[in-house]
Amino acid sequence: MNGIEAKVRFWGVVRKGAALGKFDRYMLSQLMIIFGFSSVVLVLIYWVNRAVRLFDWLIASGQSASVFLEFTALTLPNVIRVVLPISAFAATVYTTNRLTSESELVVVQSTGFGPFRMARPVLVFALIVAVLTAFLVNLAVPASFARLADRQVEIAENVTAQLLREGQFIHPDDGITLFIREITGRGELEEIYLRDARDAEQTVTYTAARALLVRTDEGPRLVMYNGIAQTLLLPERRLTVTRFDELSRDISALIAQDTGGDQARSLKELPTLDLLRADQALAEEVQATLPQLQIEGHERIAQPLMTVAIPLLGFSALLLGGFSRFGIKQQMFLSIALMISLYLMDNAIDGVVLRGDGLWPLLYTPPILGALVACAILWIAGNPQWFRRRRGAPA
Repeated sequence: MNGIEAKVRFWGVVRKGAALGKFDRYMLSQLMIIFGFSSVVLVLIYWVNRAVRLFDWLIASGQSASVFLEFTALTLPNVIRVVLPISAFAATVYTTNRLTSESELVVVQSTGFGPFRMARPVLVFALIVAVLTAFLVNLAVPASFARLADRQVEIAENVTAQLLREGQFIHPDDGITLFIREITGRGELEEIYLRDARDAEQTVTYTAARALLVRTDEGPRLVMYNGIAQTLLLPERRLTVTRFDELSRDISALIAQDTGGDQARSLKELPTLDLLRADQALAEEVQATLPQLQIEGHERIAQPLMTVAIPLLGFSALLLGGFSRFGIKQQMFLSIALMISLYLMDNAIDGVVLRGDGLWPLLYTPPILGALVACAILWIAGNPQWFRRRRGAPA
């Protein structure tokens, strides 16, 4: 739609007396279209960067393409959560700039619409994005992190099973040598040899008549029967031989490099209510401090509020200085500066809350301040004569 057609359309709408609903639906539809397009582009850019590392790890673990697609789907909620505020801001700035350059907002303003009235579809758009963000940060993202952690454990155990190949000497890690003569149909390992030389001061060699690979809550374990454990202390050149009927050994360390470390529960997996009601026991379980748990829980509430403030800031900044056919580049730079300042304040407050106890209400300062600044800018844009009178008043 060009500028002339836009003017005719809006003027016709105003003549019919139905400008309120028509304008809101029109601008909201434009915002949603640009928001959807920019979100897809940003998600693809962000996802490709992470998918490359994920693909390398899964291929190195011998996983199929279906596993890669599953892991990709599980990482998408967090990726979408990250890009939604930026995408909403970009959609607001782009749509407002286009409507301004095509004189559509000029026509609407000439009918008596003030800045606060024109901001109504932007507010509705911001609330829609905020609801989507709240769903992601409080439900989808924690659930996806929990499922991803479970699948990583399963992959780790599958990798362990793949390391068990009969009739071959294999080296799952530096200093580890494993040999299995035969694997029976019931999964028993016959005549096993395991040598651990990772310690520079001692070497341990296990030989057993048979063994089983057992899954436990602590990770995969190798249970050996009727064998010998030989410990060679290198500095003393002393050999210790121990016979055993049954010996269990944790072999999760053999696959630590492939799985990327331990599988301790992360605070990202915890439900929001658990974070808000966290105690010291939960903090110790996830290996975090109580302020960290408080920050995570209250940020899940503050993030949707930030998604409301950012589009309003972008829209209000573009209304400053009136409309000009030469564009609104200065206003666009102002809106970007306001968004960056809001995020910098948010990061700074996180550090302050971490250093003290009970300071979590500060986490809501950036979205509240952003909304207040947006309202102040809208008021200034609607009352430019007040500032002209103040500047022209005698000293």
